[in-house]
Amino acid sequence: MNITDVRVRLVEDNTERLRAFCTVTIDGEFVVRDIKIIEGTRGLFVAMPSRKLTDHCPKCHGKNHLRAKHCNECGTKLPEDRFRADESSDKLHVDIAHPINSECRASLQRVIISAYEEELSRSRGGGTQEKPREPEAPPTEKPEEPEQPEEPEQPEVPAETEESPQPEEKHEFGEGVF
Repeated sequence: MNITDVRVRLVEDNTERLRAFCTVTIDGEFVVRDIKIIEGTRGLFVAMPSRKLTDHCPKCHGKNHLRAKHCNECGTKLPEDRFRADESSDKLHVDIAHPINSECRASLQRVIISAYEEELSRSRGGGTQEKPREPEAPPTEKPEEPEQPEEPEQPEVPAETEESPQPEEKHEFGEGVF
């Protein structure tokens, strides 16, 4: 596995344990987004992207997360015994993407933490490299060029619709909805 790009977005509110979000590109072909960098009791660690586990309402079959007491769709009180209590703390979230073995996890974590520390030191330095790249003259000129070809194309569109045989039925807005 070759990690070709790591992008880190620092979290500004440092009162929480979440320090940053990260996007990793693998082999220049596969992207994993929303990897979290969290400050734990033993230092920084990487949490893979996850989603909440859900089940369905017995009445309307709407999706609800496991700890919901009422259905999000119909408001029906959900049964309290929908999941086992011993699984509740471990199985509320499930990873969307994750390393298969501990060597891969350690390698991924090492690269991500390194990129986080670089981004942190760059942000403390005060300057970013992106600011000089933003103001560019060509993007302001490009919209002017496409506007000129669009003007002749607009009259051609009605001409094409006249050539194709279509019934000339006129409908009122909203007709047939109710």
